[in-house]
Amino acid sequence: MKHSFLHLGIWKKGRFLVKKIYQVTKTFPKEELFGLTSQMRRAVVSIPSNIAEGCGRDTNKQLSYFIEISIGSSCELETQVYLAFDLKYISELKMYELVKAITEQRKMMVSFRKTLRD
Repeated sequence: MKHSFLHLGIWKKGRFLVKKIYQVTKTFPKEELFGLTSQMRRAVVSIPSNIAEGCGRDTNKQLSYFIEISIGSSCELETQVYLAFDLKYISELKMYELVKAITEQRKMMVSFRKTLRD
């Protein structure tokens, strides 16, 4: 294993996002449990999970691939945050707070991915 995910800032930031999204989605209407709540939780859990899975691979090229998946999941999550705002499940302030955290996470992942060369 070339990288230990336990020491990566992008993985730690991903865990932070998971906690934030779970807290926010607890307040969503019960009828959203299998809809937007589930989608947002799966997208956010995918971010640190794919970072960890990539770290378990043999090459930086493979890790880069899993970082790409995490970046895609962050874009999916950001869209879902906007949808939650559109549906009035979260305030505008909460939307901006979450989008800022997601954007910071994505920038960190993009920067890290650029350092990976076999």
